[in-house]
Amino acid sequence: MSPEERRAFGARVAQLRKSRGMRQDELAAAINRTASWVSQVERGVQPVVRLDVLQLLANGLGVSVQTLRPDAPSPAVTTPATSDQPNDLDLARLSLSGHPALDGLLADQDLMVTDDPAELANAVERLWQLTHSNQFAELSTAIADVLPRLERAARTADTDDRGKVHLLLSQAYQALAAAFVRQDEADAAWVAADRSIRAAEQSGQPLHVFAGIFRMAHAFVRLQRLDQAEHVAQSAVSALRVHTSTSNRSPEALSVLGSLHLVLALTAARAGHREQARKEIGCARDIAAQLGADRNDFNLEFGPTNVEIQAVSTALELGDAGEALELGQRIDAAQLSPERRSRLLIDLGRAHAQRRNLGEALDCLLRAEEVAPESVRTHVAARTAIRELILIAGRGAPAELVKLAKRANATG
Repeated sequence: MSPEERRAFGARVAQLRKSRGMRQDELAAAINRTASWVSQVERGVQPVVRLDVLQLLANGLGVSVQTLRPDAPSPAVTTPATSDQPNDLDLARLSLSGHPALDGLLADQDLMVTDDPAELANAVERLWQLTHSNQFAELSTAIADVLPRLERAARTADTDDRGKVHLLLSQAYQALAAAFVRQDEADAAWVAADRSIRAAEQSGQPLHVFAGIFRMAHAFVRLQRLDQAEHVAQSAVSALRVHTSTSNRSPEALSVLGSLHLVLALTAARAGHREQARKEIGCARDIAAQLGADRNDFNLEFGPTNVEIQAVSTALELGDAGEALELGQRIDAAQLSPERRSRLLIDLGRAHAQRRNLGEALDCLLRAEEVAPESVRTHVAARTAIRELILIAGRGAPAELVKLAKRANATG
């Protein structure tokens, strides 16, 4: 879609929505997207090119696909969307598909203008800010602009800047991998993580390769390929253990090593290997104690606080709600990102739900939504917990819970 076509399409969506007396957040809830995504569609920023998404939007507005876009295929050949998972990363997925810098391959590279590395660094930092705050619609739009520029710069930058640009490219793909994991787009996360590893190797920064492996392991966990997750994480741990056993080990290396142990803990918990999961948490705790403070090397947010947050998640995976609540009560996550703080509150809400503590569970989930408004909507386990609370409460469900369920599209 051209910019003019996007704006015209967005204006049509806005007109139809208003004619039905719907707010943007109401339409978003009806089609299982976020209000940010709807806003971007209506402003002509977010293109709607996939037929299943077009059908979803038409269904939410109560119109035919042809009413929205006259040139669309007839309903007989249109496949309706069936997934109930929110996804604001369509544009990011398109950006990841194929080769993001095809236009630079055939051009005269001597004549191509390369973006300033400092400007690209600011853009990549913005990608991580959006990822940490779960603003996936905004991230999707930003990555569509930044990724091709980074890919071109990696091929055209001066020799002295080439390593810096490859590192920025790796960091951008890592941000994308992290976002895809959170929205259950694990296959896309695998691709993004793999590209981040390649770019990190070309940058000459080996620890960033290990950070990319961390992202890949999480993609494998989401794909339920626990054998692959364990293999890549354990291989990286074995290599890093040798490096960090020397007297000149760096805090950055310890951060990556500790984060990989947390992935192994998650993998073991998902597999039901209780003792192994606790062993990996213990290893991560020992490493965090060596660091002595929370850090954010490679956007991993590793440190004593994050280890305890992961310990809460591990206890939940193992079915130990009481232990999860006991651990969670000791944690002060005020200094961590909105995503991590919201995640802790979601896990505590899930733990209370497991113990049928409706009031406490609702309080935690509402606080999680307040910290990161889109977090509850994009967190599969949170939406499952909300559905469970609705069932527990029955007809006497508090109004706040019913409203939360509607906002999170967790009423079904």
